[in-house]
Amino acid sequence: MKLPLLVALLASIYIEDGTFVSISDQVFSITPGTDEEVEIIKNLTSKDEIELCHPDSAHNIKMNSDVHLYMNISDLDFVKDLLHKNGINYKIMVENVQELIEMQTNKESSGPRSFAGSFYEQYHPLEEIYSWINKICHEHPDMLELILIGSSFEKRPLYVLKLTGRRNSPRRAMWIDCGIHSREWISPAFCIWFVQNAIDSYNKNPEITQMLDNMEIYVLPVMNADGYVYTWTTRRMWRKNRSRYEGSNCIGTDLNRNFDAGWCTKGASHDPCDNTYCGPYPESEPEVSAVAKFLREKKDSMKLYFTIHSYGQMLLFPYSYSYNQAPNHDELQHLADEATQQIWRYYRTRYSSGPGAPTIYLAPGGSDDWAYDLGIKYSFTIELRDTGSYGFLLPPQLIQPTCLEVLTAIKTITHHVIKNTE
Repeated sequence: MKLPLLVALLASIYIEDGTFVSISDQVFSITPGTDEEVEIIKNLTSKDEIELCHPDSAHNIKMNSDVHLYMNISDLDFVKDLLHKNGINYKIMVENVQELIEMQTNKESSGPRSFAGSFYEQYHPLEEIYSWINKICHEHPDMLELILIGSSFEKRPLYVLKLTGRRNSPRRAMWIDCGIHSREWISPAFCIWFVQNAIDSYNKNPEITQMLDNMEIYVLPVMNADGYVYTWTTRRMWRKNRSRYEGSNCIGTDLNRNFDAGWCTKGASHDPCDNTYCGPYPESEPEVSAVAKFLREKKDSMKLYFTIHSYGQMLLFPYSYSYNQAPNHDELQHLADEATQQIWRYYRTRYSSGPGAPTIYLAPGGSDDWAYDLGIKYSFTIELRDTGSYGFLLPPQLIQPTCLEVLTAIKTITHHVIKNTE
């Protein structure tokens, strides 16, 4: 999808009775049953207008595992014919992409400075998020501090919010980053919601109060600022940042393959055109370099790390660059299981849990593994809703339910970390 989002995702087709019917880009779910079918689907993903939503790389397409493909309207007939001819079963997961994008981008409030009510149940372009950051810091200087940690490849600022209670400065710290992959809009929406919820709940909710009184919480709402802007203006399913390097016409590096943790081993790509391109060297991307520098400076106090992604409903922990178990694997597994059980208990939403590599696939160069190897022994990736029914096009009405269930997991884990660290 290369046309501007608000120009045309719909097209009209003529049918026999003389009327016109609108159709849209669609998302297919395909489960290859043979090696030959796997190769056919891998070849489909090489077409520029077809976006691979799940798994994150064609290399991870395997027999009897679901593959989610975003189809440009111009490719629908071709792909359907190809699948039928080869006897490959598929189902349409999202029939009308345009409708969901309109739901995600339409606002009920009067504009970017209408911050009341439904603001936290909407998706927002970057300029609105940055306006919100300035406003909320101005309104709550006793609990929030704005920190500029660096800038993106296209020179957009990278803002971190330091969130604390109103008592003595805590000895411990935790980190939450959102929006490392630009198409995962529910991720920045969670970070925004989390900050506001924490402020509103302080001295009212004992678990939130304990968290803020015992942890300095550093929140990066949008790590991949350039890519996020691009998803709002040009290409909704864009994943990477927008960096450019000599020798290739392809744009972007996968920021979650660029950290110095098993960098560019199996599960990442040296090809700049791939979605999992690892970059020319570890921390080559200014966004990754800024985060790594900041966390290195805070590593003595940093006890807990969360990176927020979508989709899949999973709570993952190291390692993703290796099948080796982390030294405190049993503790991390027990903690992840407890957190997912709490989500099920209160919200009846199922999240799976486990170390990254065996749970999904090898993913070297990830931020959670890097943070763990830095010394942050409680390091987690949370994959938010859903499991593919909407995928990256999660409707706004599901923002708050998603945030509430993930907050339950974060509170469970944070309570454990506060009890077991100094």
